[in-house]
Amino acid sequence: MVSVDWNQLRAFAATVDCGTLSSAARRLGLTQPTLSRQIAALETSLGVALFARVGKRLVPTEAGLSVMHHARTMASAADAMALAAAGQAQEVAGRVTISATDAIAAYLLPDIVRALRQTAPQITLTIVASNALSDLRRREADIAIRHVRPLEPDLIARLIGEMPAHVYAAAAWLEGRDRPATLAELGKAGMLAFEPAESFAAHLATIGIPAQVEDFPIVSENAVVLWEMVRQGLGIGIMLEAVAKLTPGMVRLAPDHAGIQVPIWLVSHRELHTSRRVRVVFDTMAEVLARHVRKGRSVRRSEGL
Repeated sequence: MVSVDWNQLRAFAATVDCGTLSSAARRLGLTQPTLSRQIAALETSLGVALFARVGKRLVPTEAGLSVMHHARTMASAADAMALAAAGQAQEVAGRVTISATDAIAAYLLPDIVRALRQTAPQITLTIVASNALSDLRRREADIAIRHVRPLEPDLIARLIGEMPAHVYAAAAWLEGRDRPATLAELGKAGMLAFEPAESFAAHLATIGIPAQVEDFPIVSENAVVLWEMVRQGLGIGIMLEAVAKLTPGMVRLAPDHAGIQVPIWLVSHRELHTSRRVRVVFDTMAEVLARHVRKGRSVRRSEGL
């Protein structure tokens, strides 16, 4: 069975339509020698002459007319496929995968999902809740919320803003205890730590909270687990202000301390960002996250921070 190259068929069809190699080459954006080689290769592959020269024009032979019929059928199929793909890309339906840290996924994504269910109910959302960075280039996610700026050149990133994080305790934990008044006291007050504990202790030191690994009564790689234990009075912990405000009974410790400013980056792959459904999700996420950032700023202004 003869294997036919679509590029050769396309060159042949353009030459039939245009009548000359030069005109066909301009239509396809090719050089005339390249176009001529493609037609010659097609004739060799099929074992027939496809054109006869009449004056300055190329006229298809009987065999050429037969091939042209099939070439037009293939071209119509290719156009239909491209149209279907474009329609799929522009349709606000289908699956979009979002990657976020476990705390963001559990406490802030519900607002985003609620907004999307109202504006684009045909989109199915897959949530990847992980503190590891999803590889967007390998399509582990379509959109990611990150706390660090991506360095990959083929990713699109938008800095939404910064959200403050503070040290909190449950009101029940404070009963019968002296509230920690200084950053040094926070480090010795039973801080619940993120894994790896050594890295967490080093990070605390950069924001002025001295602590050793042995000062941490509970260590976990899951922020939601740690926050639930803080909520139940098993220690104190660091959490985004936006999340803490959603959790009744939590008290901010060291209120004079500015806290930690956590960057919120929204990231997508450059190719995926041309898909309408991904763009709709991306823009909705940006709007909802920006609202949380603005709310945090207004609270800090009202507190005089």
